[in-house]
Amino acid sequence: MKCFTSWQGVQKEKNSIKKVMRMKQFLTFVQKEFYHVLRDKKTLLILFGMPVVQILIFGFALSNEVKNSKIVVMDQAKDISSQKLINKIEASKYFDIEESIHSQGQIDAAFKKGAIKMALIIPAGFYQNLVHEHKAQVQVIADASDPNIATALTNYANAIVQDFQTELNTGFEMPYTIIPETRMLYNPQQKSVYSMVPGVMALVLMLLCVLMTAISIVREKETGTMEVLLVSPFKPSLVILSKTVPYLLLSFIDIIIILMMSVWLLGLPINGNIFLLLAVSVLYIITCLSLGILISIKTTTQQAAMMISLMGMLLPSLMLSGFMFPIENMPVPLQVISNIVPATWFNNIIKAVMIKGLGPSFIWKEVLILTGMTLFFLFVSLKSFKIRLA
Repeated sequence: MKCFTSWQGVQKEKNSIKKVMRMKQFLTFVQKEFYHVLRDKKTLLILFGMPVVQILIFGFALSNEVKNSKIVVMDQAKDISSQKLINKIEASKYFDIEESIHSQGQIDAAFKKGAIKMALIIPAGFYQNLVHEHKAQVQVIADASDPNIATALTNYANAIVQDFQTELNTGFEMPYTIIPETRMLYNPQQKSVYSMVPGVMALVLMLLCVLMTAISIVREKETGTMEVLLVSPFKPSLVILSKTVPYLLLSFIDIIIILMMSVWLLGLPINGNIFLLLAVSVLYIITCLSLGILISIKTTTQQAAMMISLMGMLLPSLMLSGFMFPIENMPVPLQVISNIVPATWFNNIIKAVMIKGLGPSFIWKEVLILTGMTLFFLFVSLKSFKIRLA
């Protein structure tokens, strides 16, 4: 009996020792994994950098609320009441009055340039109409190429006008009535497709050109066939460019498909020159392809190329290009970053040509910037490629 009891004690002790050993092994593996993670800067960046960036962007930068929108005022009355109304609008956080203008032609020019989001017109005899007829009108004109922003701005303006009307009616038996007359430019029906199609075009081209080009070239590196291609009679630059040509053609076909579906299925008209629209689309495709080449040269694995393409370009194109969130609402640092996102300029071009029906004289700045980006990406790619081969 004593032997059996002692044997049980030995077994329990062995089991406890095994448990301790397993726990030590487990802790050793955990410690090893910690060392592995802490030594990998890319993993640390994803673990800690991504949450911080996402919170900052979504918490402080990205908001559907429209603020500090640039507007112009045409005050034809130039009386006490009109000046009070202008001061009240200027004091609002929603509007930033660029200038006071004196003709309808100046308003049209400002809208075509994309310099303003809204215009307020106070007609002559504003104060006299309030005093003698107890009612007056103001006209609110908004750029409805982005219907969500236009609706928000007109609602803010109408609320300010109504508040101003309430202040005027204090202590009066016969109340004054101010009637805002709203006019939506470029998109009278306020269809959301007017803002969705340019953004979708930018995203599709960015995904197809940048991501696919970067992965296809890096795949050659991983499989070891890139060295075979580089020692062929063709120049290395021609080898890489030849891999991007199929994506140029496929992306152009995608543009045709998107435009056809937009016109025939979604009812979105092409108000500008179709050949100009296709030409600037090809320029944007080349910009994205050159960026994909740069990413492919700088990376050595498909995983890294995919991560840089998605996190570095696709998300900024979605969030910082003005597609989903107004750029003017963002903090100044993010507004600066949005200027280096190619999709920002392409969105402006598509809205100007396709929706507003404008010509080359109104988009030369955006075209010049995209051309400069393309040349920069190709120059850096060429320099990096030569250094890598050396």
